[in-house]
Amino acid sequence: MKGIPINLFSRRIAASRARSLLAYLSDMSRRSLRGFLRFIPEKQISRDALKLTCPAPAKLNLFLHVVGRRPDGYHLLQTLFRFIDLHDTLHFGLREDGVVRRTNAIEGVAEEQDLCVRAARLLQSETGCRLGVDIAVEKRIPMGGGLGGGSSDAATTLIALNRLWSLGLSRTRLMQLGLRLGADVPVFVFGENAFAEGVGEELQAYPLAEAWYVVLFPPVQVPTAQIFAHPELTRDAVSITMRALSKRQFWERQLRNDLQSVVCNLYPEVERYIASLNKFGKAMITGSGACVFAEFANRSQAEAIMKQLPHGMRGVVAQGLAKHPLHDWVLE
Repeated sequence: MKGIPINLFSRRIAASRARSLLAYLSDMSRRSLRGFLRFIPEKQISRDALKLTCPAPAKLNLFLHVVGRRPDGYHLLQTLFRFIDLHDTLHFGLREDGVVRRTNAIEGVAEEQDLCVRAARLLQSETGCRLGVDIAVEKRIPMGGGLGGGSSDAATTLIALNRLWSLGLSRTRLMQLGLRLGADVPVFVFGENAFAEGVGEELQAYPLAEAWYVVLFPPVQVPTAQIFAHPELTRDAVSITMRALSKRQFWERQLRNDLQSVVCNLYPEVERYIASLNKFGKAMITGSGACVFAEFANRSQAEAIMKQLPHGMRGVVAQGLAKHPLHDWVLE
């Protein structure tokens, strides 16, 4: 019996080892994927390990006080962030060539200025990762509405690519990177409803009771910079502590948005939406507007009020979330 040639024998051993290694890595990938799939509803993530489909929820500012201004021009705020189930949907496809690309057009947002693209490239530069990604964004959150859609998209990109690219960055590190993209990005990485101070990056988790919201979309976009630069903006609200939020008189007397009067003066359509919703509950803008919201105890009440609003007023009924849908994807 002739022996197997040495070179063929070596190739067979190499092939066998390669198959064993691939089987091991495949098993590791499946176990890793199962580990994080259990945190997310089935419809929110694909089962293809090279692709992820993730939500980017909107936020409401249940109040917003402007308490000062830093020497660099940034305003000092106190606010209470609440996540709601209105969300954009982001699709991520792994690339091995290092290219970061948005695969769909978004009116008014150039690819190079898109916060998702900027977030992905920031992660690459900070970690040296050589992988790339295709990003598709399904927009449901109105732009220029104060609902944090762009910031939420950026945060979801950081969280998803931290997983897809196996970077293993902590929540704190991702929040630091997020702050470089925008003041509202850190709260979405933080992942919990939160009392916020500073420019919005000093966060303390604040549990909120179940609630439903009517959120209206006035047909205008409000530039945040325009509102904060306005000479009539009040910037000397009295600071509060988080403890004040537990007192009934706070919710009765201090539940306001300090940007609202300026926004309504510049955009009468926003004032009209507030007046219509005020007939049913305390209505105010979120962020710097233009979107308007009011809180209600249950879904049926919110839906009934939505039907009573003037014809042509666009909006949604949204449920308050206890935490960000991707909260448990990030290591502490």
